[in-house]
Amino acid sequence: MNNKDIKVIPVYLPQFHTIPENDEWWGKGFTEWSNVREAKALFPGHNQPRVPLNSNYYDLSDVETLKWQCELAKKHGIYGFCMYHYWFNGHLLLEKPMEMLLAHPEIDIKYCISWANHDWTDAWKAKDRAPRVLIAHDFDDEQDWVNHFQYMLPFFKDPRYMRENNKPIMVIYIPNLIRKLPKMLALWTMMAREAGLEGLTYIYQSALSSFDDSWDKSLFDYGVEMNPGYANVYFRKKQAGILPKLMKYSHELKRLLGIRRSLYFQKKVKEVVQIDYDETWQKILQLRSRTDCRMIPCAFTDWDNTPRHRMKGFLYSGVTVEKFKHYFSRLVENTRKHYDTDMIFVFAWNEWAEGGYLEPDVKNCYAYLEAIREVLKMGLYIED
Repeated sequence: MNNKDIKVIPVYLPQFHTIPENDEWWGKGFTEWSNVREAKALFPGHNQPRVPLNSNYYDLSDVETLKWQCELAKKHGIYGFCMYHYWFNGHLLLEKPMEMLLAHPEIDIKYCISWANHDWTDAWKAKDRAPRVLIAHDFDDEQDWVNHFQYMLPFFKDPRYMRENNKPIMVIYIPNLIRKLPKMLALWTMMAREAGLEGLTYIYQSALSSFDDSWDKSLFDYGVEMNPGYANVYFRKKQAGILPKLMKYSHELKRLLGIRRSLYFQKKVKEVVQIDYDETWQKILQLRSRTDCRMIPCAFTDWDNTPRHRMKGFLYSGVTVEKFKHYFSRLVENTRKHYDTDMIFVFAWNEWAEGGYLEPDVKNCYAYLEAIREVLKMGLYIED
């Protein structure tokens, strides 16, 4: 890999424009900005609320916003976006940004689809009651597999769409939720070939897929070390032999995500949980590609989900742009030495309500993007 350029691929959240479903579930005009604006500092020195540079609380239904994002990403060495896609048996949610990108071939950016195939619940607002499922999947509907592929095919054929070995990349967030997964993937591969493609490059994304040994990862070309969660679970498993169990239904997955504090820390706390940024990055830099599936490394800028979960959230302490640049440079070197890929995923382009974003804010301006550009263009690889 030493002679290949690194492809930096941030995950991209489309939850920044209004849709009727969010109006119904969360209130008129709800977008991810609603949580970001309402965030409060929960202790002295807490970096909340996060404010976008120039108060740019943008609307992703505006193509000019999409053009700005793509130009900004390209300028700073970003290869392309991994865009979350929400398909519930033909019911689409938050599809506008990706569909606008397809409709505007003049926008110069690479991209791929990540099917976020978990149910939507109100878990982050449920508090002391059981979460309510807002919209769910029927993964056993085989005609829906056909319909879903036909929807995605125009994206796969877009010259800007990411490919490996001439096969469009298809990311599935939690494939082990799909009971008839081998049959579905076989159908999609056949349909891709019938459409003139050479097949698909399959990638799974969630840590809950990575550490579930009950399904066949050989169906996939890659898995993503979706950090910071992947590294935390990996080393907890290594040290204590604890693995998340197979989640048979999406609401069970959401329940697990709702109690992840007890999984990671196994204690109740009255204050917001704070995790050491440096210690987590040291774990990330110890990771290596696995034998059961080739892995794609993943960087993270920051994490703070208190805008969604308030005192039940958790965050990373000791975060600075300078540290990110240092660790990202070492991750680039690790990728060249220890991984059979030229891709690095990043959490995230615009996960503002979880504290993970590369977009400019009031505190750091463009510094995270500039750090990535400098590492990639100057070859700033820092040895251990």
